[in-house]
Amino acid sequence: MNERDNSIRKDDRSVTVIGLGPMGQAMTRTLLAAGHPVTVWNRTAARADGVVADGATPAATPKEAAEASDLVILSLTDYRAMYDILGGATSSLAGRTLVNLSSDTPDRSREAAAWAEGHGAAFLTGGVMVPAPMVGTEAAFVYYSGRERVLESHRAALAPLGTPKYLGGDPGLAQMMYQAQLAVFLTTLSGLMQATAMLGSAGMTAGEALPELLSSADSVGDILRAGEENPGTALDDGEHPGDLSTVTMMGATSDHIVETSRSLGLDLALPLAVQGHYRRAIENGHGGDNWTRIIDSIRGPR
Repeated sequence: MNERDNSIRKDDRSVTVIGLGPMGQAMTRTLLAAGHPVTVWNRTAARADGVVADGATPAATPKEAAEASDLVILSLTDYRAMYDILGGATSSLAGRTLVNLSSDTPDRSREAAAWAEGHGAAFLTGGVMVPAPMVGTEAAFVYYSGRERVLESHRAALAPLGTPKYLGGDPGLAQMMYQAQLAVFLTTLSGLMQATAMLGSAGMTAGEALPELLSSADSVGDILRAGEENPGTALDDGEHPGDLSTVTMMGATSDHIVETSRSLGLDLALPLAVQGHYRRAIENGHGGDNWTRIIDSIRGPR
């Protein structure tokens, strides 16, 4: 199908967004505000109503959506959904760029890049590191990996979503960073809920507890950065000086958290996991090292 056959007119600034959950809708509105014609498609068509009212053009099929723009952004539940949606439109992918901003594993991102390139499309993996309401704000940033020239050719269109941060040519790298960031985020959320439950057992409401707990969470970065320009340097060098805190000291604290949670009848999954990191380091003779030594058993669990 050539451009004259298309039911949707394409220009050089046009962008297609496939997937209209909260993130897809936020990206669509941000692109529209930046002056890009946006074509949208969603499996549940009614989800497009709001962004269509704001100026987006609905496509009747994934094939029509793909053919409307040279740049196709995917905001889906996972990578499997990309194959389900575009599997019947592969003849329309040649010469286009697919930017998959969905969450999945690094290996699936690499497989998807090979699949797209096998159909003549360029491919970028991306990870949006802010929630939907913050897309397009100064705080927004997006990790990308894949061929750098592909990112550069579409930087002007992608930049309104959030500052692009390029990680390298491996298509799985942006997904790895996204999952690593979420590992910090999700375990922090679980820790906050564990702590809130502990305090709740003593009669403190969540409204009273969370301000105190969030203050503690906010301070973690400052504590880790204190006295050292890059706290990862010692880790890279395999150095774990125990002059400020030791595995034994932190391990004792983890024991107390387990004991307290058990006495309160709370779930022990998170406290036991943390305790296990310190116990393995102690068993391996590293009780006098800094707490960072627990990375050894994380890198190579028994």
